[in-house]
Amino acid sequence: MTMVSEFLGQLCLNIGTSEPTFPTVVPTVDFDPDRDAARIDTALKTKGVDEQTIIDVLTKRTYAQRRDIAFAYEKRVKKDMISALKGALSGSLETVILGLMKSTTQYDASVIRGSIKGLGTDEETLIEVLCSRSNAELVEIKKVYKELFKKDLDKDVQGDTSGNFAKLLLALVQTKREEPSAMVDYEKIDQDARALFEAGVNIKGTDVATWISIMSERSVPHLQKVFQRYKSYSPYDMQESIVKEVKGDLQRSFLVLVDCFENKQLYFAKRLNEAMKSKGAKEKIVTRIIVSRCEVDLKKICSEYKATFGESLQRTIMEHTKGDYQKVLLGLCGPEQ
Repeated sequence: MTMVSEFLGQLCLNIGTSEPTFPTVVPTVDFDPDRDAARIDTALKTKGVDEQTIIDVLTKRTYAQRRDIAFAYEKRVKKDMISALKGALSGSLETVILGLMKSTTQYDASVIRGSIKGLGTDEETLIEVLCSRSNAELVEIKKVYKELFKKDLDKDVQGDTSGNFAKLLLALVQTKREEPSAMVDYEKIDQDARALFEAGVNIKGTDVATWISIMSERSVPHLQKVFQRYKSYSPYDMQESIVKEVKGDLQRSFLVLVDCFENKQLYFAKRLNEAMKSKGAKEKIVTRIIVSRCEVDLKKICSEYKATFGESLQRTIMEHTKGDYQKVLLGLCGPEQ
């Protein structure tokens, strides 16, 4: 009995702390990994490769199911499925499909590693991922990062960034954010709003440390109320204050944080729109968001997209991408709601 109640307690705990999900990729019912492995095998052996079948199968299975297909494939063909896919595919389609062969957390960890490793840092990617992931996601990412790369995420971030920008990212990676509470603490909301105002707009210069601690340690629902309250102290809202007070990567990071606290899916919808409509469509961003969020909240991103831009994300993808890349993205987004 205790085992069961312990398990149920754990279950409630997990449900309580994690954010609700709105995936577009959900488990396939009547799933048969052997049948799927056979279809992939045939598709890879077809002259010129049958990309359509690979897209149909892998975009309609969750990561857990894709992993089962890979096991079944290896048993059947005595070859590693990821290597086989790598050998048969190329370009943007290959990037997406190989991304799908990682779990969401492995994918995020690899994206972070990719933005740090090598010459120069890809700050834009680093900011997008670290500032948009929930505390629970960051806890998992740190663990997986260590397993995959035998390095500590905080040390890598520290070694690759500097100044207040580094301090902010480190504070996020330290995952000290409070869990949402059922109790609304109006006094603390007021104190934090006043502290943000007094650390920035109200003084010459900016006390960045105060901004960092409030934005990296308070729960998201609390911060949403803090930003509302902030307007009663400051002539500018939080975003405007950030633009006035700080510059460069630090400014970009604070802005992404505040956007995500207020409406994370809207933030991603805007990123997708900007990336697809900009000159030389920024494929990397589109791929990263759709692959990393398809089992998390892509359904909600799609509805925010339509509400904001008046056309569906699927329609924009059809206008701005082509070929197999377009097909694989549409496969992951699912039908228009």
